[in-house]
Amino acid sequence: MSDKRPLDIVVISDVHLGIYGCHAKELVQYLDSIDPKILILNGDIIDIWQFSKRYFPKAHTKVIRRILKMTGKGTDVYYLTGNHDEALRKFAGFGLGNLTIDNKLILDVDGKKHWFFHGDVYDVTMKNSKWLAKLGGKGYDLLIIINRLVNNILESMGREKMSFSKKVKHGVKQAVKFISDFEQIVAEIAVDKGFDVVACGHIHQPIIKEMVHNGKSVTYLNSGDWVESLTSLEYVNKEWTLYQYPVTKTKVILPEEEEDQQIWGDLDLSKAVTFPNS
Repeated sequence: MSDKRPLDIVVISDVHLGIYGCHAKELVQYLDSIDPKILILNGDIIDIWQFSKRYFPKAHTKVIRRILKMTGKGTDVYYLTGNHDEALRKFAGFGLGNLTIDNKLILDVDGKKHWFFHGDVYDVTMKNSKWLAKLGGKGYDLLIIINRLVNNILESMGREKMSFSKKVKHGVKQAVKFISDFEQIVAEIAVDKGFDVVACGHIHQPIIKEMVHNGKSVTYLNSGDWVESLTSLEYVNKEWTLYQYPVTKTKVILPEEEEDQQIWGDLDLSKAVTFPNS
């Protein structure tokens, strides 16, 4: 009997495979613990902006292999593009068995209209100054590297870890305003388009909350990231919840990769988007 948690939908975003700050080992452990009917990869899974042949460790490769295995075993996987993997946008609409690449996804889930997309299209910085956003991305990666070094020292001293970027986000008024403005814009557009639920990534701020625009309510979801928050969105029993990978001082060690003789399995072309048995 499988010890994996059965889930209807899982949403993961902002993994940033290919950068030093990515917590790939933790993500592999998480993927090994779940059995979703639908897996939505909501942008910035591979960081093509900062991709380097010199840095793509085994754990990062294992994330890709785990996702392919889930596809082969019947999970419907939707890869929705973000700004850091925007090179894949030219493949929007591509499908192979249970794997689909697109820019957005609309699902009717248990009678509620859901809208999934990364979110960078409503980022003013991205739209008007892409070079500045890319420069900021490199600075963010450097900040994460420094933060990890500091946390290693703090752990050796038995002290609590700290997050530099979270302090910046919550301590700088402009950063707080950007997050609030982003959420409000997304919620307003979702209401105007008639959606009941909207799910984004992009800003690395995991949350589930109800928002109101013109007297109408919409559920706003953000799946966070696997650089700092280590979070995902999970849907089961007709309810959305936030999952957060447990913080531990134990070093994550992955088992040796098994030989995958048939990584794709028997491809199932059918797609179910309602869950009457939940």
